[in-house]
Amino acid sequence: MLLMARKLSADDLIILKKLVPELVDPMCAHAGHQFRSVLPPLSMHFAGSPEDFGQRLMKLSDSELDYLSGLILDGMESLHCVKSEHVDVLVDVIGTRLSKVRATELLELYKFTGD
Repeated sequence: MLLMARKLSADDLIILKKLVPELVDPMCAHAGHQFRSVLPPLSMHFAGSPEDFGQRLMKLSDSELDYLSGLILDGMESLHCVKSEHVDVLVDVIGTRLSKVRATELLELYKFTGD
């Protein structure tokens, strides 16, 4: 599934700020434009470890986790720009908080579309 470039919505920015409270500006200094996703910047730039990544995800409500997992399944949020050890944490959190079925769908999509 190809990730479609998107502009973060107001809701996306609220979620990103919840996950990364230290974020002052949603600009990716490396790319020179505003972040176009939520999970990759968290994984690549802010989470210091898989445990930190998981703790940050646990700050989200179930509806916010459902929203993000829906974006992944719709091809609007990529797991391939997320560190593989963080994908495992995300799948565990989704499986625990939302459903094992949704977690399995995410993992299968990640494996199907390749690393």
